[in-house]
Amino acid sequence: MGTSGWCSRMIDAAFADWMAVTNGESGAIVRRSPDGTRFAKAVERAEIANLAAERDRAIWLDTQGIPGPRVLDWIEGDCGAVLVTSAVPGIGADRLSADDLTRAWPGIGRAVRRLHDLDLGACPFRGYDLAARMALARDVVARGGVNPQFLSEADRLLDPEAILGDLEAALPTMLTREADDLVVCHGDCCLPNIMVDPQTLTVTGFIDLGRLGIADLHADLALLLANARETWPEESAALLADAVMMGADHYGRALDPERLAFSLRLDPLTWG
Repeated sequence: MGTSGWCSRMIDAAFADWMAVTNGESGAIVRRSPDGTRFAKAVERAEIANLAAERDRAIWLDTQGIPGPRVLDWIEGDCGAVLVTSAVPGIGADRLSADDLTRAWPGIGRAVRRLHDLDLGACPFRGYDLAARMALARDVVARGGVNPQFLSEADRLLDPEAILGDLEAALPTMLTREADDLVVCHGDCCLPNIMVDPQTLTVTGFIDLGRLGIADLHADLALLLANARETWPEESAALLADAVMMGADHYGRALDPERLAFSLRLDPLTWG
């Protein structure tokens, strides 16, 4: 039964007056309450575990003092589940103008660093390190599930198997470097998942927490820096933004360009 079955009937019955959200995850139906303060996400049985993982991560992150969606309700049946959460105020940072993103950028760096500085020993989510991401990529590639739209222009000219082969060759080196930079990562640290107050340009929280867990900090920073280039297409502006992000008063850590490139190339192979 697909999303037109139980998932659709359940959300129609329980959340009939809620508005459809068009940018929900594939395989889920997402609706927003009329007052904009809550979201409901419904999935079929096959996706219950993934939705439960997102629920558990949101609950844990709330206990760590990092702003994000609060879990308000969980409805589960034999055919699917619904997660109801509070909305994080503000807009996705991807909706900011280039000038506003420039002003918000230092605060974004500090917010990501605050997340990364959480106690590793307190984090129970350990399924997003490099070995796990590579295993996921192998599965996606084997199933032919790679979405070409997620790939860089250069990699769209290659078979996914060839991309994976390049990554496999570099993997031993990357694994040796990972141990010193494990942090609590968001897991999909792109601008749409960082909410910002459009008036004050301060970060109000993180959303879409399904991949939150212990991983190399380069996994988050590679996505964030690359995604921001869509707002700053000029290379000079992007390079300046990189320097600002790494400044001592903002994110404040030196990064390994090779690991950034490796992670950015790996990420599109893990969705599918």
